[in-house]
Amino acid sequence: MPQEAAGSRQGVAARPDIQTESHALGNGLAVASIAIGIVALILGWIPSTHFPGVIAAVIGLPLALYSQMISGTINQRWLNVIGMVAAFLGGAFALSHGGFSV
Repeated sequence: MPQEAAGSRQGVAARPDIQTESHALGNGLAVASIAIGIVALILGWIPSTHFPGVIAAVIGLPLALYSQMISGTINQRWLNVIGMVAAFLGGAFALSHGGFSV
């Protein structure tokens, strides 16, 4: 019996339907979305940097939305939502300070 139990554990670990793939793309996009979102938030908050802030928001919001769509873990989804909100708020602040005007 002990051999059978040990064999079944090895069989479970070797099953092809268990996800053992890396989430490198999702992790990278999640970190990029939160980083760009925070940059957009900081630049949008400062009135003299409204143009780079709105550009960062225009890049960060779709990036976070795409990253949310392909995310595979809860941690990635948390980072994506935080990045989305930061990019949206940064874009709103940047637009209120002048937006796309140079």
